[in-house]
Amino acid sequence: MTAWLGVVAFAMAALSAVALYAGSPHCMWRVLRGRPRSARLIGTLLALASLLAWTQLFGVAAGLGATLASLMLVLVAQPYLALFIGSPDADTTADDKA
Repeated sequence: MTAWLGVVAFAMAALSAVALYAGSPHCMWRVLRGRPRSARLIGTLLALASLLAWTQLFGVAAGLGATLASLMLVLVAQPYLALFIGSPDADTTADDKA
């Protein structure tokens, strides 16, 4: 049961990071650009759900640390993934093109 909850908590944190990155003006994934306000809202709700799951698994202090660690791991990796395996114009953001 605990391993399953950890996988779900990490998955929610990863999806939250993807949604928060999609809501950023610096998003380099062409597919994710479009609705930044709703992306930020979904990202925030998923981050809170991940926090609740990690807190249920480890307690308050360790749950907060696990949430932040899993969010930051995915948030740091996304620009590099977009640059190396993303779209051909991944080095320019939506603001640069305008």
